[in-house]
Amino acid sequence: MTQSTISLTAFRPDHLEGALRLSRQAGWPHRLEDWQLALDLSAGVVALDTDASTVVGTILMTPYKRDVATVNMVIVDESARGRGLGRQLMEAIIEQAGLRALRLVATGEGLPLYQKLGFHRTGTITQHQGMVLPVATPVNVRPAGPHDIFGIIELDRSAFGADRRCLLRTLAEVGQLAVLDRGRGVTGFAASRAFGRGEVIGPVIAANVDDGKALLSFFMARSEGRFVRVDTAEASQLSAWLSEHGLVQVGDGIAMQRPVAVQSSPSTSTTFTTFALASQAFG
Repeated sequence: MTQSTISLTAFRPDHLEGALRLSRQAGWPHRLEDWQLALDLSAGVVALDTDASTVVGTILMTPYKRDVATVNMVIVDESARGRGLGRQLMEAIIEQAGLRALRLVATGEGLPLYQKLGFHRTGTITQHQGMVLPVATPVNVRPAGPHDIFGIIELDRSAFGADRRCLLRTLAEVGQLAVLDRGRGVTGFAASRAFGRGEVIGPVIAANVDDGKALLSFFMARSEGRFVRVDTAEASQLSAWLSEHGLVQVGDGIAMQRPVAVQSSPSTSTTFTTFALASQAFG
């Protein structure tokens, strides 16, 4: 493989098997269904070795209206590293994003490239996973109904700073949403879906730590003894509690943002669990 045999093209469904090969090579747990979900919600670019018709690089950009997008699933084949291919993929997706602010979760290895491209550190994301230990079913948390979706969208918009209604509606279809409701309207929500070796819980939007624990407990109680993953902001103060219930910390990532001239609205709630698409948005 030489640099001249590699070309960039739009990410299409027929590239999914090649993308799955790359994620397995990287040690990621994604199933083909996880890649399909990410692609359904995103635009992307793949790098192809034209001689072998092989996918050697991937990147996805998940847009939320015209304000914000997340960059996900950035992988370069081991045999193609060290040639600037990661930068080419990033530059291509930045161009696709247009005037949107971009967010991603970086590894330490990728941090220098992202900084050169205008991203700055905004926090730390910690990944927890394991077999769920017994946890009490919380009160005041219930499955979301169709009438809850508009409240969920508004809560999420306030916390995330952009409109993620397409994502939330999709999560309601492929997984389940739950809401915190003390009889005065919905004040928090969480999502759960099948992913990788088991399930992933997120996003979780709550006003405080106790509410975050209640929303997580709703799904964890239903998944006792099963493999679950939760990615949460380090500042959420949930790591020790998650570890006590079987979800030990297995790694972390660097939350980053590339701003634009017009910033998104500031968050007014606390996002305890990001929709973890390094694979943090869909990973």
